[in-house]
Amino acid sequence: MAAEHSSHTKLSALAAADDLCDVASNGSTPSPTTYALLDHDTYSDDDQSDEMQASTGSDAHHPYLTQRSMSKNSYEVSHAFANAMFDLPTNESDASHPGSAAPAEPNSGPAPAPTTPRSILMSQRLGKAHSGAVIPQLSPRTPAMIADHPSMPSLILDAALYSSAENPAAKHSRASLATLETPLAETPAPENNDDDVLGMRLEKEIRKMMLRTHLSDETSDLVGMSETPEELQRIGKALAKCMKLRDKYMALSCQKDIENPKNCPGWKIYPPPPPPAWHNYHEPASSEDVEFDMNDCEIPPIDGDCVFAMGNNGVYSVYESAHDRDNNGQPFTSTPSIKEFFMDLDFVLDSISDGPIKTWAFRRLRYLDARWQLYTLLNEREETMQSQMVPHRDLYNVRKVDGHVHLASAMNQKHLLRFIKYKLKTDPDKPVIVRDGKTLTLREVFESLNLTAYDLSIDTLDMHAHKGAYHRFDKFNLKYNPIGESRLREIFMKTDNFIDGEFFAQITKEVISDLEQSKYQMAEYRVSIYGRSRDEWDKLAAWVVDNKIFSSNVRWLIQVPRLYNIYKATGIVSNFEQVLVNLFEPLFEVTRDPSSHPKLHVFLQRVVGFDSVDDESKSERRMHKKYPLPKVWDTETNPPYNYYCYFTMANMCALNQWRMRRNFNTFVFRPHAGEAGDTEHLAAAFLAAQSINHGILLRKVPALQYLYYLQQIGLAMSPLSNNALFLVYERNPFNTYFQRGLNVALSTDDPLQFHFTKEPLMEEYSVAAQIWKFSSVDMCELSMNSVIQSGFEAEVKRHWVGREYLETGQTEVHKTNVPLCRLKYRSSTLEQEHAIIARMVGRNNGNNV
Repeated sequence: MAAEHSSHTKLSALAAADDLCDVASNGSTPSPTTYALLDHDTYSDDDQSDEMQASTGSDAHHPYLTQRSMSKNSYEVSHAFANAMFDLPTNESDASHPGSAAPAEPNSGPAPAPTTPRSILMSQRLGKAHSGAVIPQLSPRTPAMIADHPSMPSLILDAALYSSAENPAAKHSRASLATLETPLAETPAPENNDDDVLGMRLEKEIRKMMLRTHLSDETSDLVGMSETPEELQRIGKALAKCMKLRDKYMALSCQKDIENPKNCPGWKIYPPPPPPAWHNYHEPASSEDVEFDMNDCEIPPIDGDCVFAMGNNGVYSVYESAHDRDNNGQPFTSTPSIKEFFMDLDFVLDSISDGPIKTWAFRRLRYLDARWQLYTLLNEREETMQSQMVPHRDLYNVRKVDGHVHLASAMNQKHLLRFIKYKLKTDPDKPVIVRDGKTLTLREVFESLNLTAYDLSIDTLDMHAHKGAYHRFDKFNLKYNPIGESRLREIFMKTDNFIDGEFFAQITKEVISDLEQSKYQMAEYRVSIYGRSRDEWDKLAAWVVDNKIFSSNVRWLIQVPRLYNIYKATGIVSNFEQVLVNLFEPLFEVTRDPSSHPKLHVFLQRVVGFDSVDDESKSERRMHKKYPLPKVWDTETNPPYNYYCYFTMANMCALNQWRMRRNFNTFVFRPHAGEAGDTEHLAAAFLAAQSINHGILLRKVPALQYLYYLQQIGLAMSPLSNNALFLVYERNPFNTYFQRGLNVALSTDDPLQFHFTKEPLMEEYSVAAQIWKFSSVDMCELSMNSVIQSGFEAEVKRHWVGREYLETGQTEVHKTNVPLCRLKYRSSTLEQEHAIIARMVGRNNGNNV
């Protein structure tokens, strides 16, 4: 009876869908019964299922079939779409499988509750392998159910209100669809064996193949693996340990989104985000912008007797009192030692360079390629139809975040040129710079260059990265200077100059205004803290607060250039420890007593984290068998990338632990990695960083690429930037990463050097869509990834992608326009890879343990 009811329920809903389609095309009015069938939330967990069975009146809506969408669209509900939506069985074995539905029988009478769909049972089989291993906590993009709950959420259709007698059209449609429940072998051959019928049969067979898994309950062998059981166990343990090491550093540095206080309920965002544009989707909502006022900001008190100090190891520690600090007491913050970090890094490097591990990872990546091709072959049409049924949402109306863009080059060349000409016309006599002890006005500066406003053009500015910048990062850096003059860069593109960054603040506001007008585009701008002096933080915070550069579309990241060798050569610092003090001490001071730096405290509430930037292609010769501590690193040699990574991450550990204790927002580490140079940078970022920028060199390290996939580490990639500097567009691995399921998103990097339009992010999307033939669903998935990777508060991101994205990783199709079948594919594929690793780790001499 349960199987009969399940089949009856599914066919009833499909019949109702057909009825609505016919109604929409004929212009007539559907019956309330038809709407009742389609007016339930079909994506719910087991706890919600009981409630839905007990109550027939629910306000939730089906993620695709809604009254509004079905009444405005007359799409035919095809057999393939029906199978994808409701997991209809297609052969005799499926119908007889426990929990699957049997062929429908008319007038079967009252039926019990729906049974578990077949897809859920397959997920449960995969989930059995998780019981013997510790699966690391995945990113918010991946549902927590993969690690904690072996079964996927069930699809529930409540048909209590359905009556076939009241709806003859639905009864007729149900009869026409009953053939879908007929086993393949028993399906009568049509009179004309055309290509469509053969295609449907082939599609059913391929779907059966897709349901097969590498894990089998009947045998202890991993199907398709050529390695010996001992070799498989060694590979699995090495990969599992690498993931465990990353989890250790993420926990110590408090970089998990779910632990950040700003993502907890009750976090106050000031100024608040704008309200929804429409009230109940029928009438415009009243929108009143709240202007920032420093007097409205709450400044917390000092944190009691807590004190901090930098140890001899170059890492800060925080103590309960000065007595504990002075008497060698234990701090309440904990950080990994430099020896521990480099030993763990060596293990990761040894693992990813191991021959069998590289071969095994390469095969798994190739399998992911093949599985994606098969998925798109079977589901491309269904994805398109489901996407078209989502009201209001398309590529332009889903939120997307530019997660990697530098503020100094956030405008395009035409915008900068227009701004310079405007200032020459309106403020020519404004003093702007001091040269050789003389204060020069803007007019005098251009007269010294023998230029007028009429002479200026895009070609005169010469700021676009042309062919001459390819593999020449030094020439690319010179492109930041308008007309090749560093003085113009200081006047128009610096926050700390003679006019306190006034011009730069004005053009930044114009760029942000363009973002706000687009409504659905956000950005995380990178501004520089160099570590040359301790007052850099206060100057930057004053620039943001005094000029009121606040927007609901913008958050900030702090980029730290790796330029110690230049500071040492010019006498600004005497050792590397001074750079760390200048960079971190103001942050510890404002965490202890926000009133000591009130503007900095307010600014830090909008800061997401840190970035490490410079030319990665520079050679790094290891001059020391054992790296010296920062206080004795006093040579003019620049420390290597891994050295910068460790001390940034280690000091973030103490800082974030203290800020979390004070209920302040914590910071993440998002360095540039894998753009050029040594692939060792990617291994260091794997341990220390929450996500990275670029990562194109992962294509050369299959084992590390596989680890990035398993951990769903975010990659903010910029193909147009790579095309101009390091890798031509057609060789960029972005499309390969996306198909395999890595957590990738598109970003602009430097619109001033690489883009031409007013919306550089959309330009990046459009070029990628043209080159790689992305569908609208693909681009919406990339947009969703960019939001989840971003550092916006959870309250905001819940409105953008889904109410439970942080807890379960589940997004909502009416917000993201990413169909449920695509989300299910990504989730189940990743779950299977983790299950295989868990099965390998749990093997002992070929037997399960």
